[in-house]
Amino acid sequence: MTKTLVLAEKPSVGKDIARVLQCHKNINGGLEGNKYIVTWALGHLVTLADPEMYDHKYQKWNLDDLPIMPERMKLVVIKNTAKQFNAIKNLLNRNDIKDIIIATDAGREGELVARWIINKAHVKKPMKRLWISSVTDKAIKDGFKNLKNARDYEPLYQSGYSRSVADWLVGINATRALTCKYNAQLACGRVQTPTLAIIDKRETEIKNFQPKNYYGIEILSNNIYWSWLSNKNEKHIFNQNKIDNIIEQLQNSKLKITNITTNNQKSYAPLLYDLTELQRDANKIYGFSAKETLSIMQSLYEYHKVLTYPRTDSRYLTEDIVPTLKERLIASKGGYFDDVIDQILANPIKKQNHFVNNKKVSDHHAIIPTEQPVMLGAFSDSEFKIYDLVLKRFLAVLLPPYIYKKTTIKAKVNQETFTTSGKIEIQSGWQQIYNHDNTEQFEQVLPLMKENDQYVVSEIKKTCGQTTPPAYFNEATLLSAMENPVHYTNNKSKQLNSTLINTGGLGTVATRADIIDKLFNTFLIEKRNNEIHVTNKGKQLLQLVPQDLKEPELTAKWELQLAKIAKKQQKPDQFINEIRQYTKKIINEINSSQATFKHDNLTTKKCPECNHFMLEVNGKKGKLLVCSNPDCKHKETVSIITNARCPNCHKKLELVGKKEKQLFVCKTCGYRQSMNAFKKERATKGNEARKSDIKKYLQQQKKQQTNIEDSPFAALLNIKDELK
Repeated sequence: MTKTLVLAEKPSVGKDIARVLQCHKNINGGLEGNKYIVTWALGHLVTLADPEMYDHKYQKWNLDDLPIMPERMKLVVIKNTAKQFNAIKNLLNRNDIKDIIIATDAGREGELVARWIINKAHVKKPMKRLWISSVTDKAIKDGFKNLKNARDYEPLYQSGYSRSVADWLVGINATRALTCKYNAQLACGRVQTPTLAIIDKRETEIKNFQPKNYYGIEILSNNIYWSWLSNKNEKHIFNQNKIDNIIEQLQNSKLKITNITTNNQKSYAPLLYDLTELQRDANKIYGFSAKETLSIMQSLYEYHKVLTYPRTDSRYLTEDIVPTLKERLIASKGGYFDDVIDQILANPIKKQNHFVNNKKVSDHHAIIPTEQPVMLGAFSDSEFKIYDLVLKRFLAVLLPPYIYKKTTIKAKVNQETFTTSGKIEIQSGWQQIYNHDNTEQFEQVLPLMKENDQYVVSEIKKTCGQTTPPAYFNEATLLSAMENPVHYTNNKSKQLNSTLINTGGLGTVATRADIIDKLFNTFLIEKRNNEIHVTNKGKQLLQLVPQDLKEPELTAKWELQLAKIAKKQQKPDQFINEIRQYTKKIINEINSSQATFKHDNLTTKKCPECNHFMLEVNGKKGKLLVCSNPDCKHKETVSIITNARCPNCHKKLELVGKKEKQLFVCKTCGYRQSMNAFKKERATKGNEARKSDIKKYLQQQKKQQTNIEDSPFAALLNIKDELK
């Protein structure tokens, strides 16, 4: 009896599909049923080969060998996941497998994942395509009833393949050229280098910013504070003399009401979370890095199974999700919002445009709770915080809008216009979830007034302030800049700017956290408190990199052509040949440059492996010594920023030294404590219950669950990843 093999992108999706298809028998690498075998990748299992796979001479980086231009690109199996690839290969080649259904993510990268696995396995069997935007049982069943012809998605694969080859050609060659020419580890790429340039541009704006004083007028009349408005409806101007003259004319004048406007205002809850928005909020509220948030989300998605697929760029749901919302709400009970959930469940849940829109969902819908009953006691503290953010946003969109009555009053004092306003809440709606944190607090209650009423001006005050520079980037604001980099370019082409916006900016929701981490790990940027700064190495790199590679427009230009490839309007060979010519151009530009590179952080300590001098760098978690030799990867930890707090100023302590000489040091006030003393202090306090322990215990008692330890994902860094 012949069977069909279904290839999913990740285990969780594969197991959902297997359950729907009645595949329950465990086999190596998948699940088997009477008609289907379901297997899954672990993201990319196959990738483009490194240069040394084409010729052994490329193992040594040499400027004379560039550019590296293989006639045909080779595919290799990724070592870390080779076991799963071999399992899939064996299943694909089984004699009873008559055809294949590609069920990877519905998008360019998903198509690339599947096609590379099938190509590397050297399998040529009939193929169909499952194309769905969500993995509910209904969506999976409907998708299998309407399978697509896999040939229709060949152009999409060619688009993904072309993008990958282009990144390889430009990234590999430019990185090797810079590293060899300047004898320093200098990596660049189509996404990370423009991101670095955006951070540097912001720093330049801050450095060159010239503050200006501005002035306004505030008066007190009828026990209400009123603000002056200019002819252009501005509350502040930069002309102090004009403000002083107006104040002089206002003396001993009366205020006359000229206009009263009252209307009901309605605001709906913020949109549901996509990954980038969740990473932004987690950074602003809890200080989590983008990488940490993604790791926590993966745990909640794959291990606890309480949240949907995290790597999404959509903030809406599809219509087929609406019938499942009741079950998701019931599964979410057991925490602080049970009363709110009961309030929502009291009425039928209907599709509403502010959170349901099929056209605004691409590969995956927004992040929401699943139908899996939640067990809060099983969460780590960080998991609880991320789950809480998602749950509150989910409940908020299902609640009624926030409705308030807004009154705006305009008045005249002599010929000058003044205004005041106030609000009265009519319906708290979704704001009840956030305890009014997002609602403006009003300093005054407006008494009853009517037009032409006149009141004495009892106080006149000149207000003043100073313009401030833009803030340094933190991870939250940098994610926003990567998502919408148009504001940070000098490009005037509407088509390119529109393409940048429509294609999601620099990187994707799945890669932005990695890009930021790579900039930290290659010491091109560093953190000072929560601010991101470009290092001297980063600033020098931007002077050495060809201009094109610093501009987000390069991504837009590529995406325009890749979109044409996906629509069969352009041949992939044409695009790749253009990239080959472009690669030669940038290699020549780097090679002929007269610029120089100088380490400003060279120490007198020599590397124990190659005898080169070590560099002192600020890593994301503390200070490091790294070897200045580009061929040597030796690193040593100098200090680590810990979560332990200084007893004097409560700043985070740094751990310095080695073994028995380890010390906790406060860089702010100078407090010092040896590791032995620190351990004794912790041991003494060990029997004292903390608030967090009590809270967790009560949650466990309520749910009668034992705590499950979090299993964090390891982050691996390699030179090839830096090129993406």
